Amino acid sequence: MRYSSKKGVVLTGTGSAVPDTYLDNHQLNQIMVTSDEWIKTRTGIRRRCLLPPQHSLTAMATEAAQKAIAMAGIAPRDLDLIILATSTPDDLFGSASAIQAELGATQAVAFDLTAACSGFIFGLITSAQFIRAGAYQNILLIGAEVLSRWVDWSDRRTCILFGDGAGAVVVQASESESLLGFQLHTDGMQNQYLKLGFKDQEKQLVDSISIGQGTYQPITMNGQEVYRFAVQKVPEVIEKALFHADLTIDQVDWLLMHQANQRILDSVAERLGLPSEKIISNLANYGNTSAASIPLALDEAVRKGQIKPHDVIALAGFGAGLSWGAAILEWSSVSVPHSQELALMK
Repeated sequence: MRYSSKKGVVLTGTGSAVPDTYLDNHQLNQIMVTSDEWIKTRTGIRRRCLLPPQHSLTAMATEAAQKAIAMAGIAPRDLDLIILATSTPDDLFGSASAIQAELGATQAVAFDLTAACSGFIFGLITSAQFIRAGAYQNILLIGAEVLSRWVDWSDRRTCILFGDGAGAVVVQASESESLLGFQLHTDGMQNQYLKLGFKDQEKQLVDSISIGQGTYQPITMNGQEVYRFAVQKVPEVIEKALFHADLTIDQVDWLLMHQANQRILDSVAERLGLPSEKIISNLANYGNTSAASIPLALDEAVRKGQIKPHDVIALAGFGAGLSWGAAILEWSSVSVPHSQELALMK
């Protein structure tokens, strides 16, 4: 193993991919009693992307990864590590290795990381630790989900929220520093409020020996408790991450949170004293894509020139576990293609 003397962490490329199929709120009204106005008022969501049958998370994540690698100006063989943040892999043993093969990233170690809607933030901090230790120089971090596989489409409390998508970033060792501070938390005592649990049935193998076999059940959520948790804990964790970064909220240019519910985004920004124009939100078009939501929104903001070099971004993820975390980034001043060229690449 080679060790790098560069211990700074920078993000040098972003990419995203979503299915071509959209399900809007009016179409949901054909499935259950609801309305576009009811959904928009409570969530801010107008439509969500859904992955068709016979399509894979691996292919969608690979597409997002290829765009991020291209922006970073490196080749797949330059990657040392691939981390896939997902709760919905194609293979329960993990899908990161399949992405490694699709990319041709023959030198990269690859593994999955499961932390639900906090997965991208947890993956970003994990990536940073490998770089700060000097072990790896070029890391691909992907957040990808196919939540439509695990939604109860008769439950309007959950099915209106979730969509499918993928986002990716390239994290590299550098003499400069983009990751200024972070804070992570978990409270397993609240685990029951958001779950995608396994349910088994007894199967007798021989006399006196039985096992449990079954499958995972659709997503269940206590929306009120998750909302209460998010609006209380997320401002706190952002403030702690800012403290570690030796920055104040007034120095933040953008708030980019997990895209769960527009009311949560607005409430957190209000508690932090941030104006609405500093909130990055693409929730209306994609819904809640769990671990994919932050990198997907980040990629869109970078490609349209909304985020500029040296902008300070407060990232925050929160969700099942219950888990939550924040990271403070100063966007890298690395040279990237012109935004119009990036739009064509996308």
